[in-house]
Amino acid sequence: MKTINLSLLALSAFVALGCSSNKSAKTTEAVAQVELPKVEVEAVAARDVVQQVVFTGNVEAEVVNNIAPQAPRRITDIRFDVGDRVKKGDLLVNLENSALVQTKAQMDNAKIEYDRTDELYKIGGASKSEWDSRRLQYEVAKASYENLLENTTLVAPISGIVTARNYDKGDMTGGLPVLVIEQITPVKIMINISENLFARVRKGMKVNVALEAYGDEEFAGYISRIYPTINNATRTFAAEVTLPNKDERVRPGMFARVTLPYGKNLRVVCPDRAVNKLMGSGDRYVYILEADGTVRYSKVELGRRMGSEWEIISGVENGQSVVVKGHTALTNGCKVEVVNK
Repeated sequence: MKTINLSLLALSAFVALGCSSNKSAKTTEAVAQVELPKVEVEAVAARDVVQQVVFTGNVEAEVVNNIAPQAPRRITDIRFDVGDRVKKGDLLVNLENSALVQTKAQMDNAKIEYDRTDELYKIGGASKSEWDSRRLQYEVAKASYENLLENTTLVAPISGIVTARNYDKGDMTGGLPVLVIEQITPVKIMINISENLFARVRKGMKVNVALEAYGDEEFAGYISRIYPTINNATRTFAAEVTLPNKDERVRPGMFARVTLPYGKNLRVVCPDRAVNKLMGSGDRYVYILEADGTVRYSKVELGRRMGSEWEIISGVENGQSVVVKGHTALTNGCKVEVVNK
């Protein structure tokens, strides 16, 4: 009777142990399934990406004219002020003209003497030397008058806007121009381009210009001049960008960012959600899904950002799948469960 009871107890213990082992195995398997990181992936593809570079510069007037006489004179009238628009040929400033009156009288007198001598010369009443002398006197007097006239009544040599006024009526002119006129249709921006692009930049190439004053709005321009030498200190060359500026919204002194496209390259394009930054450094990386269901860490070199995508210069190959969601639980080489919707 005792022997039977011991056998039953042993059998019960074996059955209990078997059940316990079976439950433990199932629990371990369930835990393993729960702990497998869930990720979403996206396949990347190569396509032509416009290559471009951004430069900064300040807007300048196409032409700047300083309006001033050759010699100091007293101002009798200034007809324009800062901000006024002027047209080529407009009378801007009148200066004291007593010397002009005297010079004109001398020119008129020289003209009379020359005309009289010319008539006599035609009928043989004056020698060639007399005629030459009178003509020379008249031409000198006329040149003096025209020069003085130009420096007594100052006119606009270009159409533009008055950007500075340094004197008032009654002042004596000195070392500063009376007015400054700037032509702002068009305007220009000087940029310095890296030497490695020297062979790729050509006159007439189109650019986009963003101005601090107008936010994300872009203005169309073009390369109008390329300077032929390289600065050996900065390893750059200068180029001039022209903006037509027909509406005159762009003004000298504005800060500009010039985007210059210079060709296309076949590049892998990757979603920005896949690109992560390594803490403590500037390195960027992605996780690439391998054929065995694991993910591999890969450092990437980025090109330009295009909205929600990055140009990838190196680190990811065409057609590979990258993790776009679920990065936080990943380590290099770990197995993952792909749960793309």
